[in-house]
Amino acid sequence: MGQVIIGVDPHKLSATIEVVDQQEKRVGAGRFSTDQAGYAAMRKYAKSWPDRVWAVEGANGAGRPLAQRLLEAGEHVVDVPAKLAARVRLFDTGHNRKTDALDAHSIAIVAVRTEGLRVLKVDGELEALRMLADRREALTRRRVQSVNRLQALLAELLPGQGKKDITTGQTKALLASVRPRDIAGRTRRRIAAEELAELVAVEAKIKKATAELKAPVLERGSTLMDLHGVGPVVAARILADVGDIARFADRNRFASWTGTAPLDASSGEQNRHRLSRAGNRRMNHMIHIAAVTQLRLPTEGRAYYRRKRSEHKKPMEALRCLKRRISDAIYRQLVADAQRAAAARSEAGPGGHCGASLESSAVDLPPHIDTSDQPLPGPAPTTLPLTTPTAKPLPGPAPQPPQRRARAVKVQRPTGRTTLTATSAGAHSKEPIPTP
Repeated sequence: MGQVIIGVDPHKLSATIEVVDQQEKRVGAGRFSTDQAGYAAMRKYAKSWPDRVWAVEGANGAGRPLAQRLLEAGEHVVDVPAKLAARVRLFDTGHNRKTDALDAHSIAIVAVRTEGLRVLKVDGELEALRMLADRREALTRRRVQSVNRLQALLAELLPGQGKKDITTGQTKALLASVRPRDIAGRTRRRIAAEELAELVAVEAKIKKATAELKAPVLERGSTLMDLHGVGPVVAARILADVGDIARFADRNRFASWTGTAPLDASSGEQNRHRLSRAGNRRMNHMIHIAAVTQLRLPTEGRAYYRRKRSEHKKPMEALRCLKRRISDAIYRQLVADAQRAAAARSEAGPGGHCGASLESSAVDLPPHIDTSDQPLPGPAPTTLPLTTPTAKPLPGPAPQPPQRRARAVKVQRPTGRTTLTATSAGAHSKEPIPTP
């Protein structure tokens, strides 16, 4: 028997597989748990076909842990987009009923029929960057919780004297001025002092984690920090979540994934769009941070936002327009960085090294960049030629001229004292983010 495709529908606790040959004939199937025993049983079952390719649905999402384990075991793994698998399931079955067996079958069929699927490899630098970004995000959540608890205690210790924005030094001075005599007051003051000490320690760890993020971002040759409002934290989160920019055929697909592509909500003569809550909300939050930072500074983003407001758009509608514009700029930067990295590898010749995360093993740059929409406002751009992908191109429209990239200008961020501002658990800034 020749090469077989093992379609994998991954879940947290189990994985359903279906094995098909190149003629789309089913030759095996099974359901295995994702614990150590189930994973070993699945690998043992698959050894019946020496020439095998694992097709994992959503290798950068729900299927990433399983794809990671398969890569570390030396298996050949390709990434199957979930939307493409759903389309094949609908066309083959004639209905939209979703089951694990149907999903595994459609994933395998996609891998048989589609050329140019993203082949995964291990990338230790990207995995380390992802862990550092996750670590800082967890520390930020701890800081927000400590600030909220400390603000509540201060409101009880000093009624009417609380401030929305207060530094750790001011908090320490306030606690030193309070000498409660009852047991409840003394307990409250002691807990507040412990919360303050914990907050100071967490902020020191956040500062260290932020410094650690900048070096790997620059080592990967990323120029994301040249964009206004994109610092080491935002750039690291973008690189960690995007992985390989070849996953997205054009900037519109990328905007749909980041949740910055608004949905049409027009009615009659009223032409309007509403917020899209789909896509990667963590990426959407990073773009929101960049947008709000641009509004605080005299940047092109602020001018663009004011132009949208002058067109009688509401504040949040204008902000969503700005976020979409930033999403397109991020996409262009990622494509340009991938082109430079591919050119550097081609000049260096064969060789290289690999580590421990999911990435494309070939230079699968997007086959084209969509330029059918109106050009974005901004300064005169420069031309960025695209490189030819090494894998076979996906079926689709003919290649089009590349999108022109606006000149990036590095911004100097204002510095300030650390404030104790009660905010949501998803915040990544020490200062409150005002709503435009």
